[in-house]
Amino acid sequence: MEIITTINDGILTINFNRPEKKNAITFGMYQAMADAINASNDDNNVSVILITGKPEIFTAGNDLEDFMKHAGDLTSGDMPPVYQFMHALNDAQKPVIAAVAGNAVGIGTTLLMHCDMVYAADNAKFALPFAQLGLCPEFASSMVFQQIVGYQRAAEKLLLGEAFLAHEAFEMGFINKVLTVEELLPYAEKQAAKIAALPAKSIRLTKSLMKANQPQAIREKMNEENAHFGAMLSQPEAREAMMAFFQKRKPDFKQFN
Repeated sequence: MEIITTINDGILTINFNRPEKKNAITFGMYQAMADAINASNDDNNVSVILITGKPEIFTAGNDLEDFMKHAGDLTSGDMPPVYQFMHALNDAQKPVIAAVAGNAVGIGTTLLMHCDMVYAADNAKFALPFAQLGLCPEFASSMVFQQIVGYQRAAEKLLLGEAFLAHEAFEMGFINKVLTVEELLPYAEKQAAKIAALPAKSIRLTKSLMKANQPQAIREKMNEENAHFGAMLSQPEAREAMMAFFQKRKPDFKQFN
């Protein structure tokens, strides 16, 4: 299975399990994660959610072949699985912890903005390369990221799209703690277990109060960004970026200036 979900001692663990494809996410994987998170809201056996990958890779982001095959779904009016997943994450009533090792590319970094706690291994690398791909920020990252790290730092990462490492992510407040690869998952599981041992109503209310009106504002920004994102997928710059990726060459954007 490409997404493994387990529930043990109050912890719902969602594990990316497609290492042969660098945990690149397909629409089927998004659907599995969306369903698991939505079901957890009414499951008294779940107190906290833990999202993780492999020691060498969190996720390379979207599986581009699968993504482009379903690109038309993004503007069809229906809610495709990737949207369902991000809305489920944004609306999750239980705390969400992420444990990140290796690369977290594109939506692999975006989804972390919607988690309550993020722990990273010292081999973690984050990237928001949307502008490099002729696209724009996704799923309210233009709003949420600057709320977390400040405008100038968010602008640097979103405009340039360059990768940044775990210690820089920690220094700018994007993640809670940096650990070794070996320490990462046990530590995140220990933190999740602490939450699971606390009064469930207190935890849910505390998260709700902290979020306040954020979920609705984030949902509105998601819709705005996603409309632009879907439209830009069909533009020449994005097509050139995708073609260059598949041809394993550097894209040439000068032709569109």
